[in-house]
Formats: sequence, structure tokens, C-alpha cells
Amino acid sequence: MKQFPVTLNFPVHWGDMDSLHHVNNAKYLTWFESARIELFRQVGIITDRPSSVGPILATTTCDFLKPVVWPAKVVVGVRVPRIGNTSFTTEYGVSLENDPENLVARGTGVIVLVNYETGEKVRVSDDIRQKIDRLTS
Repeated sequence: MKQFPVTLNFPVHWGDMDSLHHVNNAKYLTWFESARIELFRQVGIITDRPSSVGPILATTTCDFLKPVVWPAKVVVGVRVPRIGNTSFTTEYGVSLENDPENLVARGTGVIVLVNYETGEKVRVSDDIRQKIDRLTS
């Protein structure tokens, strides 16, 4: 998980599992979301109060590599490998807390900054770019 500058730890709850006795696939996307919001917080993207400009998740993927079962604790990490003009790509990794170097899932996302009032895309500011760069250096 060293390659992910932002990480969060989560306990796996009994209710996170599905009828096949492993963590339900939707839970991984919730973990990704929590990591993404922490990334936003660290780079100054406003998500906790009304703002005219903010992030939209345009796409997301998840590759399930190994099943996770209760009881367990997971570590979820996020990084930004690419920043475009109005968007940036996120990459996620999920590992078991007691085995952080072996991923049990990985994913991606594309975040677009949008003016909520006009619906227009907005350029990723130099300030946000610099804060993302500082996270990864």
C-alpha cells in the first residue's frame, strides 16, 4: 500500500457480506468513495458544504482479486496517476490490514470538476494540481 498516499482502514462488518459469505461487491465502491472523499479533503476540493464548483464521478471500475470474509480489517488506498484539463484519474487498492502488500481488489475512477450552476466542466486549478503533486512526491 506504499504506492497510495491516502489510506483508510475499515473493519469488515458481518452485514457487509452477502449470501455467498464474502463481502458484497457494492461495499468496495463505498470504500473507494470514502478514500476519494479523504483525497478531496486533503487537496482542498470542497465536499462538505455547498459550492458552485465540485467533483463528479464520471466513471469507476473495480477488479475483485480475492474474496474478503468476516472477520477482517481492510486498508483502502487512493492515488492520482493522471491530471487532465478538467478531470483526473484515481486508482484504488484494497488489502487486508494484516497483508498490506497483496491487493484483494483494485479500481479506477475518473473525476470531473463541474460548475453545478451551469453544468460546464471546470479546469483543475493550479492549487489543486500542486496539492495532488505534493501528495505523491
